[in-house]
Amino acid sequence: YDPPMPLKLENVAITVHDLDAAVSFFTDIGLTVLGRHTVNGEWTETVVDLDGNHANIAMLQTPDGHGTLELLEYIHPPAVETEPVAANHIGMHRVAFSVDDLDATLEIAAKHGYFPLRGVATYEDIYKLTYVRGPSGILVMLAESLQKS
Repeated sequence: YDPPMPLKLENVAITVHDLDAAVSFFTDIGLTVLGRHTVNGEWTETVVDLDGNHANIAMLQTPDGHGTLELLEYIHPPAVETEPVAANHIGMHRVAFSVDDLDATLEIAAKHGYFPLRGVATYEDIYKLTYVRGPSGILVMLAESLQKS
C-alpha cells in the first residue's frame, strides 16, 4: 500500500490548566516558544467541534527543530477535569523527550515540583530514563542515551 502522500507529524496538542506554568516547565527543559496566540471564531469551532471555542495557545519546538508541542488553555468552554492517565489507559499515553543530561533535567523538573514517578531506570545499556507527572498531570518521559558518540 502506498499512501497518497508522505505524512509529516505537525504537533502534539495538550490541554493544560495553567498555560504560563506549562510553558515555563517545557522551556526550562529545552523547548523554545515559537509563538503564543488566542484562537476563537467559527474556524476553530468547526475544527475542534466546540461551540464558542476560545483558547490561549503556545507553540513550542524541540531544539532539533522537528518536534512541536501545542499547549492549550481553554477560556471557553472551560477545560474539563479528568484523572491523569496511567501507562495502561487507552488514549494519549505520554510525551517523550531525549535529553543530554537526565540528572540535570530532573533538577529542573524538581524546581517545578515534578519528580520521577518511581525512580530512574536503565534500559539495557541504551537509555537511562524516567517518567515524571508534569504540568496538568501530563506524563512526560525523559531519556538520556548511554551510547554517546
